[in-house]
Amino acid sequence: MPSRRSPWMTQDLDDFRDLARTFCEKEIKPNSERFIKNKQVDRELWTKAGALGLLCASVTEEYGGGGGTFAHEAILIEEQARVGDASWGASLHSGIVAHYLLHYGTPAQKQHWLPKLASGEVVSAIAMTEPGTGSDLQGIKTKAIREGDEYVVNGSKTFITNGAQADMVLVAVKTNPEEAASGVSLVIVPTDTPGFRRGRVLDKIGMKGQDTCELFFDDVRIPVANLLGTEEGQGFIQLMMQLPQERLIVAVSCAASMELVLSLTHEYTLSRTAFGKPIFAFQNTKFVLAEVATEARVCRSFIDDCIQLHLKGELDIPTAAMAKYWSSERAQKVVDKCLQLHGGYGYMEEYPIARAWTDLRVSQIYAGTTEIMKEIIARSLPKPS
Repeated sequence: MPSRRSPWMTQDLDDFRDLARTFCEKEIKPNSERFIKNKQVDRELWTKAGALGLLCASVTEEYGGGGGTFAHEAILIEEQARVGDASWGASLHSGIVAHYLLHYGTPAQKQHWLPKLASGEVVSAIAMTEPGTGSDLQGIKTKAIREGDEYVVNGSKTFITNGAQADMVLVAVKTNPEEAASGVSLVIVPTDTPGFRRGRVLDKIGMKGQDTCELFFDDVRIPVANLLGTEEGQGFIQLMMQLPQERLIVAVSCAASMELVLSLTHEYTLSRTAFGKPIFAFQNTKFVLAEVATEARVCRSFIDDCIQLHLKGELDIPTAAMAKYWSSERAQKVVDKCLQLHGGYGYMEEYPIARAWTDLRVSQIYAGTTEIMKEIIARSLPKPS
């Protein structure tokens, strides 16, 4: 973890870090093999975290949350990364889904769902991606057609984090299929609704303990009151406004992962010998680790700055895209260098470096691909006069 205390930390956040670190060390690290074998975390992990106040820490106390800020979410992300876990979808649950409800939900929706998310009674997911559409949210095909006081939802989603365990899914749909962005809405679908079904948990090259799956909606009828907010056609705007926080979440995780793989590799090169001396004694090893340490420090400084901006409400869409693009690309380069220093052992799945290598690869894809991030950044550049 960071060798220096981040400038956004406070005594309250130090105490929260101690709590999060103890939880991750006790409840996640010893069970990571079982999570991977089962392709999901234990359901009790959610309620244990909820009882300690680790879920929805940035949601107001009025709705059962911890009354904190994004800094609290960032700390839990960092501590989860510190134990090498990529199975638990808590950052999506607390930092993404809960905030859609908090910012756009009606008072009734907030009162009903947020306390249950905070306690872990309800596990949440958000379903945007479809088999035929990746980052093109305007092109989604899943429909929610109004019939009287109900919406009838039909379609499918894929690559859905928390999909196998979710009790509630926030679904991006077309309430007006004839329109592009203005036809998109978000609706709340409880997973016990008739017509909802889950597909298989997907086999991924990394994040193998995360219950990523396909979701299907076959004439799923939900009350009109399950529209997020009070007006149709606001979904695309809602998604665009919340994506910067989602991308910052990815960037925080990448920064913490870089620090983890640096620590793991430094320790390995000190203990592993070749030609009668520790691997660390070789100049090439020292130089590679010097490069990695510098990359990690630069990334940490940038992400700390983004967190401070976000805490002040000043993190804009292009800067969030920069953070997500740069940190995910640099993290993959860093973990590749660190794996190389492990030699053949770096290719063995039982070594944390191997799992970090495969787990990190998706960070360049989800929450918007690197290419989409570059497009967003380029659009913000001054136009020729």
